[in-house]
Amino acid sequence: MRRRMLVLMTAGVLAALPAARAQTRAFNVFISVDMEGLAGVVTGSDVTATGPDYAHFRDIMAGETNAAVAAAFDAGATGVVVRDSHGAKQNLRPSDVDPRARLLRGQGTGPKNMMEGIDETFQAVVFIGYHAKAGTPNAILEHTSNGNVVDFAINGVSLPEGGYNALVAGLYKVPVVFASGDRALTDQLRVLLGPIETVAVKEEIGGDASLGMSPQHAREAIGRGVKRGLDRRAELKPYVLAAPYTMTLKVRQERPLYKGAERVGPGESRFTSANLLDVLTAFNAMK
Repeated sequence: MRRRMLVLMTAGVLAALPAARAQTRAFNVFISVDMEGLAGVVTGSDVTATGPDYAHFRDIMAGETNAAVAAAFDAGATGVVVRDSHGAKQNLRPSDVDPRARLLRGQGTGPKNMMEGIDETFQAVVFIGYHAKAGTPNAILEHTSNGNVVDFAINGVSLPEGGYNALVAGLYKVPVVFASGDRALTDQLRVLLGPIETVAVKEEIGGDASLGMSPQHAREAIGRGVKRGLDRRAELKPYVLAAPYTMTLKVRQERPLYKGAERVGPGESRFTSANLLDVLTAFNAMK
């Protein structure tokens, strides 16, 4: 009788193991935060360290970041990494970020840039404060990377920062589930990445002006949107393009060619590799 009870107890413990593993399975969220797409930002001085209102928009950046972090944990995340992705990447003050998250700040030298720190241990990516690519009509502070870039395309697909950053996440089979920024950005990424959750915190009005949410309403909308995106993560697919990757880069002012690249026209170069990170290394060298 005792032996039978022991067998039944052991069987019960083993049966419970899959459920216990499911409950403790890691759910890590990567949040990349830019500034041009934050609520209220309209000019370059708003997001430049020497600008008169930079400190104010730094606070707004922290508020939108923390709304995303809180939503991630509300959705069941076991870990969150925040990547400060604007300029020199020293905009988010560590003491301003939700202490449950880890903050990656500073320039770094690797090709992932705004996605430094992403790997296969993450299950979802969130973009906060992003902007549309260079040349996008009806957009606020639209540009690609450092502003010298006219167009950046891989395999014939013209990409904004959110596009090639999504490709980096796709290398590790991680989907982008949410993005916030201006209306032009959210429209652009939904066409490119599919039906991800988005929040347009503002829209361009009359060229140099924007009509948008208050910081409080933006935070609330971002929190709801991030939660929806994370809840839908199983149905949202990683963004991938087939290797080999051929980059076509157009710039205003030419820089020396990266090894293996070729000049195909004035201000235009091409580079091909089977490794996406090699392509991004070439991009960073020639942009």
